[in-house]
Amino acid sequence: MPIINENDTVVTDEIKFGDNDTLGALVANLIEADALIILTDQIGLFTADPRKDPGATLIAEARAGDEALEGMAGGAGTSIGKGGMITKVIAAKRAAKSGAHTAIASGRESDPIIRLAAGESVGTLLVSQMQPLAARKQWLADHLQLVGRLVLDPGAVDALKAGKSLLPIGVVAAEGEFERGAAVACVDGAGREIARGLSNYGSGEARLIARKSSQEIESLLGYVDEPEIIHRDNLILLG
Repeated sequence: MPIINENDTVVTDEIKFGDNDTLGALVANLIEADALIILTDQIGLFTADPRKDPGATLIAEARAGDEALEGMAGGAGTSIGKGGMITKVIAAKRAAKSGAHTAIASGRESDPIIRLAAGESVGTLLVSQMQPLAARKQWLADHLQLVGRLVLDPGAVDALKAGKSLLPIGVVAAEGEFERGAAVACVDGAGREIARGLSNYGSGEARLIARKSSQEIESLLGYVDEPEIIHRDNLILLG
């Protein structure tokens, strides 16, 4: 059971996601978690801010991604953190895209995680009703820090749109500096982002094998990891 925390006081810009709720949802997508549990200082999500509206009632269960929830959640609750109930509702919508349900409960309750795991109703449950996406592809779609770009020729653009992998022969140029396994953007000749994915080769290697056939990779690099620069399983189309 991963426990996720981003320290607002020491986090660097290079690894900053902005709040623990977003970070937790991204990890839930990545590991294909069944559930995301967000513990907070409130007992759950209310129909309105209970500090301002005495008629506000607790929402025991709702559909993750319901736009009405964002209106109920309002803005950030304090100036100390960057979250608030609104980020929890948005995180639940994000987690739902990989099939994860989200529970929002008070960390001041007695044994909230154990009780939730036992099936007890604690706080608010936001249920995922969306068609699950592959967790890796959902993470790619939401990845906030792409480190490079691969410029593609028209044939490669068409191949990606047809569901195929990206071969080196379709790459015109590799921009930026990145390592093997990095998340990179795939753009057409006009600079429009077509897809993004995890590169099987670093930027220097990608430049050497660009415009070459897969059969030439070993002679150019002295080895071959994969025949594709990006395999279709590690690539997601945008738009």
